[in-house]
Amino acid sequence: MKAQTLGELKRTYPIEKLRRTVKEEARENLIAKLRQGERLFPGIQGYEDTVIPSLVNAILANHNFILLGLRGQAKSRILRQLTELLDEEIPALPTDLRDNPIAPLSAEAKRMLAEAGDDAPIVWIPRDERYVEKLATPDTTVADILGDIDPIKAAKRGSGLSDLEAINYGLLPRANRGIFAVNELADLAPKVQVALFNILQEGDVQIRGYPIRLELDVWLTFTANPQDYTARGKIVTPLKDRIGSEIRTHYPKSLAEGLSISLQEAWIERAEGLEVPDFVAESSEAVAFVAREDKRVDKTSGVSQRLSISLLELVASNAERRALRLGERPVARPLDLYFALPAITGKIELEYEGELQGAERVARDLLQKAFGLAYSERSRGLDVTAVVDYFAQGNLLTLPDGSSKTVLREMEKVPGLLAAAKKLAGSNPSPEMLVSAGEFILEGLAGRRKIARGEESYSAPVERERERWGSGN
Repeated sequence: MKAQTLGELKRTYPIEKLRRTVKEEARENLIAKLRQGERLFPGIQGYEDTVIPSLVNAILANHNFILLGLRGQAKSRILRQLTELLDEEIPALPTDLRDNPIAPLSAEAKRMLAEAGDDAPIVWIPRDERYVEKLATPDTTVADILGDIDPIKAAKRGSGLSDLEAINYGLLPRANRGIFAVNELADLAPKVQVALFNILQEGDVQIRGYPIRLELDVWLTFTANPQDYTARGKIVTPLKDRIGSEIRTHYPKSLAEGLSISLQEAWIERAEGLEVPDFVAESSEAVAFVAREDKRVDKTSGVSQRLSISLLELVASNAERRALRLGERPVARPLDLYFALPAITGKIELEYEGELQGAERVARDLLQKAFGLAYSERSRGLDVTAVVDYFAQGNLLTLPDGSSKTVLREMEKVPGLLAAAKKLAGSNPSPEMLVSAGEFILEGLAGRRKIARGEESYSAPVERERERWGSGN
């Protein structure tokens, strides 16, 4: 049974654990995990040889640290998993600052110990409650972070405004003996950044001009956009200098790595038995990769991994909608990506050239490039010469918005298309899978500029780069 009073705690709880700082606690637990060979930061993929080693080094060095990276690079997720390095629960006095029973900070805790002694009550704080996160915004104030003087409390006590018991504490003091995370640090006003600098440098707090010595035991962690985190950006240089480690995050470095993350996070395993073929999922993931290289997309904002996740979920939803309407097996098709354009247009920031063209036009162009990229990964061993020749002879192909059998009848008109689709789809493919494979080959050839894709049909290749790509329904 857990101790309920200070006296019981002294008899049953290791005193050395109460003497540790939160950073020392995390360091000890990290060392134990490393010795046991446990996986660190489960669910975080692609950082095993880059970000995580730097992060481990920072923790072993007892550093406050910052994660620098664009949006959608799992920065917040990493910070939230830091709680796994804390003890399952710790004892504390029932105060706003969750005071250490043997080293109280607040006046309330000191008075409690003076009056009750070993009978002072003890509460137990679980690890999840020791994490406090704040999204920085320009209107965030020092009072939000540190606290403010309550003049009514001060008047009732008849004390000065610098009396600790006249303070309503902000987020940072309430994170005492825990982790305090600030997302997008550079968005804080310089005055608030200076207040954080004082905490890092001196451990003191200044509230309304009154210096208050409050040696908090807090592990400070931050995130920021690299473009803002410079002397020419919006960061106060002395604060930057006091942060122990600067760790760079990044987007997935390969299509397979990115797809693994998206499949882990996306909700596509639905009760209806929905199937998303590998080549459709790869095409969906490729959209983010080509967007990150497209000159019409703002590089400083980045292209979040959430684009790939949302796109994959909408592709699955359109396949589900079609199956319900036609009474078929729900198998995702490449053309479903065109119904998922809202996942793209809502998650990319455009440069001036892209804004002139419009988000939807840019999104359609990105889809075509993505199909070309995914097709290049899958086209080995596929004989599509007859398919390309068919369109080069001036023939058109319009795929109906109907059942899989109806679509297959149209695909049969193209020599070699279904043979290549069967090879791509595997042995004994269902009609739904065969249609999906056939559409992928057509979209891939269009993306590689082997054939052209119009609003409603596939046709002979065109040379003009500015050709408008349509939905092809």
